[in-house]
Amino acid sequence: MSIFHNRREFLALTGAAAGALALTGCGTGSGSGAPVADGRGKPRRGGRFRALFTGGGEQETIDPHAEALAIDMARTKALFDRLVDLDATMAPVPRLARKWESNADATVWRFTLRDALFHDGKPLTPEDVLFTFGRILDPKATTHFAQSLLSVIDLKKSRSAGKNVVEVALKRPGAEFPALLGTLGTAVVSSRYTDPAKPVGTGAFTLKSFRAGRAFVAERFDDHWDGGAYVDELRILSADADARGNALRAGEAEYGYEMTPTFARTVQADKSVRILAAKGSTAHAIVMKCDQEPFDNPDVTRAFKLLADREKLVQVVLAGQGVVGNDMFGKGYQYYPEDVPQRTRDVAEARSLLKRAGALNKTLSIYTSAVATGFVEAATLFAEQAADAGLRVKVTTGASETYFKDQLAKGVMGSHRSGAMTIPNYINDRLLTKSAFNASGWRREDFDATFAKAQSTTDAGERGKLYGRLQRTVRDEGGLLIWGHPDWLNGVSSRVRGMEAAPPNTLDSGRFDKVWLA
Repeated sequence: MSIFHNRREFLALTGAAAGALALTGCGTGSGSGAPVADGRGKPRRGGRFRALFTGGGEQETIDPHAEALAIDMARTKALFDRLVDLDATMAPVPRLARKWESNADATVWRFTLRDALFHDGKPLTPEDVLFTFGRILDPKATTHFAQSLLSVIDLKKSRSAGKNVVEVALKRPGAEFPALLGTLGTAVVSSRYTDPAKPVGTGAFTLKSFRAGRAFVAERFDDHWDGGAYVDELRILSADADARGNALRAGEAEYGYEMTPTFARTVQADKSVRILAAKGSTAHAIVMKCDQEPFDNPDVTRAFKLLADREKLVQVVLAGQGVVGNDMFGKGYQYYPEDVPQRTRDVAEARSLLKRAGALNKTLSIYTSAVATGFVEAATLFAEQAADAGLRVKVTTGASETYFKDQLAKGVMGSHRSGAMTIPNYINDRLLTKSAFNASGWRREDFDATFAKAQSTTDAGERGKLYGRLQRTVRDEGGLLIWGHPDWLNGVSSRVRGMEAAPPNTLDSGRFDKVWLA
């Protein structure tokens, strides 16, 4: 639910004095009057930019190592920078680190730092980076999201190797280590950073005010290493989906995060709003638990994958705003094997496999929830598609509040989705024997061993082949029926420039330092 109780409260938080002002000049000027494009379409400074996200109430934070919500990530991205970030294909790209290299076995990485200033005027040093790692890995800090991912760092053996070089030692080979530094909860903080309410970062904006569950206001940091922001002021606010859409159309906001397919269709003819659609950027799936009957038989999981009418699922559940899946995560990302033929529906072959496995007369249940848009609809439609082979599939709906935890213990099938992340991170989080979120119950020692080999292979070509082999194995034998990849839909005012479609969790997603107002 939106935290805004009425229109007046929303306008007060966005800084408008009255509704009429919001509809004409609110958020467009740097003091008074709207900025005008210079005629050549070049970026210009000035103005106030208002971005709306799903809120998290009192759980919201501006601690960059405890960020858990999209609204947290947007705020910390404004205030801080990472050593490395991820591009649209989930490949690592330089940020505070200008370059990096490893030793022969990828157990030691050297990062050369940029000349960057913190908001307190002090320069970025290797000691700040080491302090950051220490803070993330503090065992008392249980909310630090990247703690598990970065536990591979051997902090005692890591060191400063000069004025602008930091040497990071690892406990085991890590060919993908730079990409880990581009993930959630890894921003670099100053060694003088002690109070999350008083952030000391190198980001393009400095904090002016923050109220969890309410609003965040930041100002341009003119000494930012990447040139600084164009807008004078950034406001990031909490609002539900309907409020985000209404505010965009009324000119009361410049950016709306994660808009629905329905909204995207509605505003097609609206010249005041533009939809940024990052094609196929996330994943929707039905998981089958490979450690339970009947899905401990690969013939059964393969049969279910053949029963899915993927095109219809995309058209109906995603309203056509997506692309069909091929039972592998990360379509379009680094290490995705594009040469694998697209799986298509084959009811006759599915029925033959099910008959051979003795599974035709079983009644199975899909455990789902309204926690995510499309979960219940996809489960219901797939149950109808499975009936074409004579299967009886029952849809069971659970509580939204605890669904993702409950799903690990309940039922033999379930609804699943994943946001954008690197393919190695997805495998690590969801497909290894000891993965905490292994919803498909996929546990194979040979698979784990191949993944470990890929992680330690420094030759990029060989590493890519190993990840391709892992992806093909899951597609052919695993319990992931990845039927579709929804488009990532965000809305912007037609006056916004400098912002393009980008997958979530990447450098250009929810990034406001390069936007300007025409």
